[in-house]
Amino acid sequence: MSPRLHTFPNGFRVVTELQPSMQSAAVGVWVLAGGRHERIEQNGIAHFLEHMAFKGTTRRSPLEIAEVLENVGGYLNAYTTRETTAYYARVLKDDVSLALDVIGDIVLNPVFDPHELEVERGVILSEIGQSLDTPDDVIFDWLQEAAYPRQPLGRTILGPAERVSAFSRDDLAGFVEEHYSPERMILSASGNVDHDRIVAEAGEIFGGLRPHGQDHADPARFEGGEFRKVKKLEQAHFTLAFEGPGYRDADIYVAQAATTALGGGMSSRLFQELRERRGLCYTIYAQSGAYFDTGLTTIYAGTSGEQVRELAEVTIDEMKRAAGEMTAEEVDRARAQIKAGLLMGLESPSSRAERNARMIGIWGRVPPLEETVARIDAVTLDQVRAFLAASGTGRASMALYGPVKSAPELEDLRERFAA
Repeated sequence: MSPRLHTFPNGFRVVTELQPSMQSAAVGVWVLAGGRHERIEQNGIAHFLEHMAFKGTTRRSPLEIAEVLENVGGYLNAYTTRETTAYYARVLKDDVSLALDVIGDIVLNPVFDPHELEVERGVILSEIGQSLDTPDDVIFDWLQEAAYPRQPLGRTILGPAERVSAFSRDDLAGFVEEHYSPERMILSASGNVDHDRIVAEAGEIFGGLRPHGQDHADPARFEGGEFRKVKKLEQAHFTLAFEGPGYRDADIYVAQAATTALGGGMSSRLFQELRERRGLCYTIYAQSGAYFDTGLTTIYAGTSGEQVRELAEVTIDEMKRAAGEMTAEEVDRARAQIKAGLLMGLESPSSRAERNARMIGIWGRVPPLEETVARIDAVTLDQVRAFLAASGTGRASMALYGPVKSAPELEDLRERFAA
């Protein structure tokens, strides 16, 4: 069944997709506000707010929030990205109304109890500490900052410990007032759902909210640069990033095909050359990520301190070779991988609900799968080669962590690609 969209007068949107053979459903609210919408003094507050939604409302205690859906076998969760905050549930089909009621409650009626705020502050500070102790996690924050320095898009989602330690109840309430407006919220449901019933119930919960105009984030500027932290670790962690297309860019699927062929699986060039032939690493991959107005083509590998220079140089060599020698067979395989990943992922109601919300946020509609598949199939070998060549000669960012003294400078790698 095709997704159905309803927009209330206040701008709040509801998108549903019926899967009648399912016995369950996924339902959630996606708020178009995340890390890049924070001012510098607010860095980390969108994520803090997501945590506090579970810590009590005007109608339910934290324990009641935890129990209400688990009592019927469902679950409730949330996440924060740089552009969105999502609150979602998975339940049996007869409990969709209950899930919607709970989600509306935690989004609209948090109490920000002072005691619970301090408890959760400790939880988040522990999360920050854990991230800093996880090299293949924190290095991507450093890479992001190197790519977008002095910008909201370059800051961490968790925020620095010193800012998280200072957030007050008023700070949280202020962010909600500023960003949680109905025109920036999308309710998405998929599975065995009744569109008209969900629209009616959503109207009762969200229809009375007052809009206060769209609030767009500052445009991103990919500047590039290098971050290097030498530390005694077992592995040297190496990352490279090049600017890629944003969600609305015509080249979004070109970027995905290029990174998939370059380092998206066991048959990819980077995996075959650096791991299988040379034994320089256990993990290496390339991936393409996108935001509203920019994107990142990212390469990651973990290796030894003695091999990090060779790994970095061979990575550039393989990227350069791919720009000139990529074959039609490789692009065909990459397109097949992208399509399979998309279609297999949509076998889950949760994945469908998330995709539909994301598409509404980007396009204001849900493009038919046939349209998306046609765009993937339209990617050509020449486009992939040109994309890789432009990436290698454009601005770049690099982050290194661990025993990385012998690693080459970013400028050395850029010159190696250009040679």
